Amino acid sequence: MDTKSSSASEVVTIDVLKANDLLRNSGYRYLDVRTEEEFMKGHVDFDGALNIPYMFNTPEGRVKNPKFMEQVLPVCNKDDHLIVGCQSGVRSVYATIDLLNTGFKHVYNMVGGYLAWVENGLPVAVGPVVQTKPDQVISSSKTGSETVQNKPDTVLSGPTD
Repeated sequence: MDTKSSSASEVVTIDVLKANDLLRNSGYRYLDVRTEEEFMKGHVDFDGALNIPYMFNTPEGRVKNPKFMEQVLPVCNKDDHLIVGCQSGVRSVYATIDLLNTGFKHVYNMVGGYLAWVENGLPVAVGPVVQTKPDQVISSSKTGSETVQNKPDTVLSGPTD
């Protein structure tokens, strides 16, 4: 069994301009790993963008979503070409590492995150929340983006950005 795991030094990062080009012209999908609240305030305007939080905000502080990969696997194939983004580029590095360690092959981290996207004047969207199940929230925008968010079960340590 191969026990090699990826680290931050193995994560391929791209800037927001390259990310925009790949999303619009090369069949990449966008995975926003910010919280649902952050996503609702504004997100990358791309048809089919996904929001699966890597971290949750709790009264105890920010905690890792223990079901992150469990939520990603039904909506993303390991051969999908993904661009992972967050608010500033920290959580997305950790999420990208988890994706690579799970067997995803074509994953880029968007350096600078949503803040850099906005600073570069790239298109953004805002989406309403639709409750689908008591433990799951789907958020969609005019462009077809969706959010999958479950309430955290356990408190884990993780990145903050």
